[in-house]
Amino acid sequence: MIAIVDYDAGNLRSVKRACDAVGLESLFTQDPEVVARAEKIIFPGVGHARSAMETLTRTGLREAMLEAAARGTPILGICVGAQLLLDGSEEGPTEGLRLIPGMTRRFALSDPNLKIPHIGWNEVQVVKPHFLLEGLQPGDEFYFVHSYYLDAAPSALHAVSDYGGKFGCAIGRDNLFATQFHPEKSGRFGLRLLQRFADWDGGRC
Repeated sequence: MIAIVDYDAGNLRSVKRACDAVGLESLFTQDPEVVARAEKIIFPGVGHARSAMETLTRTGLREAMLEAAARGTPILGICVGAQLLLDGSEEGPTEGLRLIPGMTRRFALSDPNLKIPHIGWNEVQVVKPHFLLEGLQPGDEFYFVHSYYLDAAPSALHAVSDYGGKFGCAIGRDNLFATQFHPEKSGRFGLRLLQRFADWDGGRC
């Protein structure tokens, strides 16, 4: 069973529908004990990083996430959920969970034709192999909605996209993997990533 962390950061139902579409058993939960002991965790989120972290801390879900990560539980972060796995975010600013080295940065674009937030389909380029990204080909696109991006340490960077310059869009470390794009809104490529997450033991890259 996959626990989808419910910390009032939205977008849960589309994640659940995507899991259902590929036959993955999943449930929403706000219970820290369920999260801490889950077999696998999806950590989604949209909105403001600081308010999301404040909710995680207030509800006990922050400590539950840290405990699950330390236990080796496979965790998939999505969008704000991905950003919160890093050391911190320029949004707020906000301290992150410090599970993956790096920072969340706001886009600073010089091209006036490029708008913030970055919304829409964009190509994802693998720069370091990972089990969850196997089968991805040049030209394959995922769906993005964000004003901030993942500036992770090179050791943690697995994929980039381009919006006025290259930016990190998929990162990982040990049993953690996270995407700035939304797999649950990315058609067959996103569904394939979720299916591979179901098969991932957290130990393979």
